[in-house]
Amino acid sequence: MSCFLEEKEGTLNAVLIFKRSQLLYDIKNYAFIEGSVMETESNHNRHMVQDVGEEGNVDRVTRVLDLAIARCRELLYPYTKREIDRPALDDRLKERPTYGIVLTVPKGFSQTSLTLLERLVHEYLVCKAVSDWLSITNPPKAQTWEVKAEDALTEIRTNLNTRIARVRIRPHPF
Repeated sequence: MSCFLEEKEGTLNAVLIFKRSQLLYDIKNYAFIEGSVMETESNHNRHMVQDVGEEGNVDRVTRVLDLAIARCRELLYPYTKREIDRPALDDRLKERPTYGIVLTVPKGFSQTSLTLLERLVHEYLVCKAVSDWLSITNPPKAQTWEVKAEDALTEIRTNLNTRIARVRIRPHPF
């Protein structure tokens, strides 16, 4: 979900909002599917994969989501750079109901680009969390989800570079 906040000197502040409940819903669904298709005789192993959203386990997911959202903000640096407003940071575990990325974009920035960016970041967050969880509970499948996460990051970079780089058409004499 994305929205524009305010206009300022030829730019707009846009916010990409990611609801924790929606991220967890997707993460739990993918973990459930991975557990269901596991080739194992052990129901315990299957349940370990599927219990990603249970008390205690979800703390790891929270840490991974916090790290992944920070990585996305850094990746989007040309649009997200901000002066330091809180000189002291701490690493206390906080379950936020939403995660947000504030972007300062040129006034002519495309809504379709913003929508694509929001969906790619969502995909990255979910795949990164699933990959991390599977690295603990079913390591052979973790790489599949890590590749999906990296593919989303690559597409974010590609779209970001396409949007930032000015396209110049060389003049032709004929």
